Amino acid sequence: MATSVVPAAVDALLEILRATPALSPAADVRVIDGPPGVNFTERHRVYVGYSPGADQAVEITQSFASAGARRRDEEAAIYCYIETRGGDKDMALRRARAFALLAAVEDALRATDTFPEAPTLNGTVLWSELTAGGLTQEQSPDGALASLAFTVRTRARI
Repeated sequence: MATSVVPAAVDALLEILRATPALSPAADVRVIDGPPGVNFTERHRVYVGYSPGADQAVEITQSFASAGARRRDEEAAIYCYIETRGGDKDMALRRARAFALLAAVEDALRATDTFPEAPTLNGTVLWSELTAGGLTQEQSPDGALASLAFTVRTRARI
């Protein structure tokens, strides 16, 4: 019996996002598993299991599902982060791009004919939903940067 569905849920979330055309390399976006390892050249990135300043990649809580202690309910918060930058000083453009990427993530988590199991992260959880966090904006010598922290919450029965 599994102790947690989190590893499978994170893998499924990555798979779903990477299969989304608006979040693909063809759309100039890179979906990254965990924290950055090197200085990437992509201007638009979506991190799964990472948010700068967060203490954890995923927060987990569990409780007994019923009397008898045979099953457990698990809730998880998968911390994610969007970063979009440009060589210009157009903050409105960066902000709009960050929220467009967030919309693509949210759309990817909705059930469609192509991906009916998206809300369950391909059957790994009972449900998942996107909850937005905070927008950060920055101007640097390299141009405008907008970042958006958000959380994908899940519920599972183990």
